[in-house]
Amino acid sequence: MSGKVFERKLNQKLERYFPGRVSVKVEDDCIRVSGQLDNWEDIVRACSMCVSKDKRLHVVNDIKLMGTNIPVMRIPKETSKELEGIKPDVLIIGGGISGASIARELSKWNLNILLVDKESDLAMQASGRNDGEVHPGVDLNRGSLKQHYVVRGNQIYDKICKELDVPFKRRGQYVGFKQRHLLPILAAYAWQKKHICGVTDTRIIGQKELRKREPELNDEFAFALYNSSAGCVCPYGLTIAYAENAVQNGAKVSLNTAALGMDVKDNQIVSVTTNKGILYPKLVINAAGTFAEDIAAMAKDRFYSIHPRKGTNSILDKKSAHLVKSIASIKTISRKKQHTKGGGILRTVHENLLVGPNAIETYEKENFATESKSIDEVFNKQKLTAKELSKRDIITYFTGVRAATFEEDFIIEKGRKTKNLIHCAGIQSPGLTTAPVVALDIEKMVIKELSKTELVTKNEKFNPIRKGIPVLREMSSKERTKMIQNNPDYGIIICRCEEISKGEIIDALNSPISVPTVDGIKKRVRPGMGRCQGGFCMPLVSQIISEHENISIEEVKKSSSEAYITLGETKGGATC
Repeated sequence: MSGKVFERKLNQKLERYFPGRVSVKVEDDCIRVSGQLDNWEDIVRACSMCVSKDKRLHVVNDIKLMGTNIPVMRIPKETSKELEGIKPDVLIIGGGISGASIARELSKWNLNILLVDKESDLAMQASGRNDGEVHPGVDLNRGSLKQHYVVRGNQIYDKICKELDVPFKRRGQYVGFKQRHLLPILAAYAWQKKHICGVTDTRIIGQKELRKREPELNDEFAFALYNSSAGCVCPYGLTIAYAENAVQNGAKVSLNTAALGMDVKDNQIVSVTTNKGILYPKLVINAAGTFAEDIAAMAKDRFYSIHPRKGTNSILDKKSAHLVKSIASIKTISRKKQHTKGGGILRTVHENLLVGPNAIETYEKENFATESKSIDEVFNKQKLTAKELSKRDIITYFTGVRAATFEEDFIIEKGRKTKNLIHCAGIQSPGLTTAPVVALDIEKMVIKELSKTELVTKNEKFNPIRKGIPVLREMSSKERTKMIQNNPDYGIIICRCEEISKGEIIDALNSPISVPTVDGIKKRVRPGMGRCQGGFCMPLVSQIISEHENISIEEVKKSSSEAYITLGETKGGATC
């Protein structure tokens, strides 16, 4: 079908649903949808209707949302000339799992690598706000980039996590069905996934075996679709580990650093303006998550759009961990096409249960507020998976925003108009699983591109091993005693819920990418992650940061530079 014919058919379709309000123009590299609509759901619907089977044609959303000012990207308040004039070989924009893993793989080469992120720490957005599942790929469409990468990514997770000293557990995944009559259909589906799609661990588990393995799951499950390769990892822990290993091998990381604009001449990025100065990179990698489209626009290479999708997860007290030993969910049959409406139940690497996420379309890329109705929605569904699941066991909850394209697939490719640009965009579930192999492919793309004009040599000193901070609670009594004898700080327990010592907190403050905030320490060694959520240990953690950084207690931040914890003396004159 020619572009003009396709364009006419799309306009006819849109006219039926949105008469006189929306139109389409099919261009060389995209499908541009423009007009005016009154609500975001209609905009998502209109753009989704325009998705083409031609994988090169992505939908670009230029529809104006009437009556609403869409929030612009938050940028750090601090400014400096710290990075002024720096000329990195590779500038990576985005400190999530994509950017961090790419930085690590590129550190195998003798390159000047700079990763920037506008937040005060790594993995502050989607990479730190997801369930941590390492997917088997059983539910992905054949032929998609997601499907292409997910099986390969899953297979190398043991190796990657061993190298980076990050806990990883293959829990296995069960998708339960109550409808016994669906068994022949699901058996055929499992065969296809196993023998055609390459998800070789896919099989059917009968009711009796399922009850034996997971006795607390819904006893009405007639059978389950099972994948043994499904696992879990701490998503922000892995992101930090990747970035630390990159730094250990020569890469640089600049936090609180936002890309504000680009000078593009002759289809080439000449410079990138940040709040810390103007950079002059040879090549730019766009790994900016929900803001990838914004970076693409700066680079004059916008051929896709991101429609953010919120998801809420709840973390349960460890006393409820007996309810699910693996990763489990119920499959309900619906004629509506949905995107993870209610998620599942996952037993994390830290032995908590995580419940969620749901999926809500939103135009707010940085609204991480959690609504009670989202928690209710998730629990109402997942009580069908494990009946004894209770909201009373929730110790905390969080909301993330996923970076979905209208094609619901990744964009891993060179810039189409801008030559020295590589996009790693549209990275939503299962982006955590695929990151290790996506990074390897982007590494190849970078080296190929830079090698056109210069000789790029291997970093002979590259060390793939990153040693994490010792975890005392997982040590034997003998090992713990030895640690305390060598350093008494390991014998001072600061967080009783998670058994975190002063020594571990100081290790975090001395790590390759030190973030001396309460949340920075929390992400690295877990004080405040237990039942009390920092109610008892936060003042002690703050005091340790104050002493280590030689700053006053009032200067200690929870996360960003504006997030003060202590405002001054109490009424009686005592300090917190």
